[in-house]
Amino acid sequence: MMMETTNPGRLAALAGAAALAAVLAGCANFAPPHVAPTGMVPAEIGVGAAPAQATPAGLDAAQAQAWVQSPGLREAIALALSNNRDLRVAVATIERARAQYGIAQADLLPGVNANAQGSRSRTAADLNSSGRSVTSSQYTAQLAMTSYEIDFWGRVRNLNDAALQAFLQSGENQRNVQLSLMADVASAWLTLAADQARLALAQQTLETRRQSFARTERMHELGSTSGLVLEQNRTTVDAARTDVAGFSSQVERGRNLLQLLVGGPLPESALPAPLQLSAAAPAAALQPLPVPLPSSVLLQRPDVLAAEYQLRATNANIGAARAALFPSISLTAAVGTGSNELSGLFGSGNGTWSFVPLVRLPIFDGGRNRANIAVAEANQQIALAQYEKAVQTAFRETADALADRAHWAERLDAQASLVASTRKAFELSEARFKSGVDNYLAVLDAQRSLYAAQQTQISLQLLEQINRVTLVKVLGGAPTPAQAVAATPLPR
Repeated sequence: MMMETTNPGRLAALAGAAALAAVLAGCANFAPPHVAPTGMVPAEIGVGAAPAQATPAGLDAAQAQAWVQSPGLREAIALALSNNRDLRVAVATIERARAQYGIAQADLLPGVNANAQGSRSRTAADLNSSGRSVTSSQYTAQLAMTSYEIDFWGRVRNLNDAALQAFLQSGENQRNVQLSLMADVASAWLTLAADQARLALAQQTLETRRQSFARTERMHELGSTSGLVLEQNRTTVDAARTDVAGFSSQVERGRNLLQLLVGGPLPESALPAPLQLSAAAPAAALQPLPVPLPSSVLLQRPDVLAAEYQLRATNANIGAARAALFPSISLTAAVGTGSNELSGLFGSGNGTWSFVPLVRLPIFDGGRNRANIAVAEANQQIALAQYEKAVQTAFRETADALADRAHWAERLDAQASLVASTRKAFELSEARFKSGVDNYLAVLDAQRSLYAAQQTQISLQLLEQINRVTLVKVLGGAPTPAQAVAATPLPR
């Protein structure tokens, strides 16, 4: 029996190649390094940090919101559009849907791969008919197209269309998040302005009551008033102190909410001023919307459009499921060259090719394909019901907001008149007490009534402004004046 002596140099070369491959495999890592996010919050709770900065895109988007009248609110919205984390998630979701649509679109075209392969093997002498060990080599280079489906029945096209609708739906979802974010920022900004007005009123009332208590205390020392009156006066001071502390905490919580929405601390220029108690100009941070409006405006709401795209995607999925009942034809082809010597790989006469068409005809699958069609049709019915509900919800929300809108002027005017009347009653009761005609209990009742009426006036002014924000949100954005001309009005 003949034996082949192994070349030590060849073994060393193979070992070196294996070691190099192992080193390269260990070094190649295409994953980005993990970097923990920083700078989201200040180093210590309660300590101020650098204000958030708006991006040019956020500034441009905020400037486009014509319904926002206050420069401070516009700046806060720009900061939110630049830094809010929920909006970042929505934008990243769009990019993911765009990439998934690109994957589905690629299935419409054949994929071509370049393959190069080399192999070297040794057959033992006992396994060879000649009784001698044999070492063989083989080298190939090919361009190959693998399993390209000819889309006779539209399965691939329908899957591509479903991916497209999902991408468009993600864009509307992002627009809906952006609209909701702007509405949330506006509501939080206006609420902070109202809380600041409540705090200022409570502070002013506390100072007035302290002065009144000081006068009453002096009168009690002189014996001109009773201890009951003194203690009654003291209760008004303590109640005002409680309100000041409560509204102070409320203002801080409002600032924290705004900071969360805009993604960082707000600069002073973006913070609101307190609402002004004026019946003539009730804090016009937002412009009124033109009414009546055409019903077609609601069909452009981002959530309604997203539901429509979802419905279209389910229709496409039905087409893809039905196409699975028909035969599918796929092609696999390759062209290249091969040789048992690397130097002769591209030599004359060494060309190779292969062509493998494959036809699949479903015969028996236990009802799987028809069940898939039933699932797709059920999903389409679900999407249809969701779309109809989205439209009905849009009409109901808008009708409710318009119903409130119709009576806000009357409510604000009535409350302003009530504040004026209670102020006059307080002044008269105080004058009657000083002249000895009436007791101090009437003064206390009038004082409490005036304070409650003023606080209610602030609340109504806030709710009227938030109603404008709600109208913008339920309409899918502020409509242009042209949309309000000569069209079917929305239901009241």
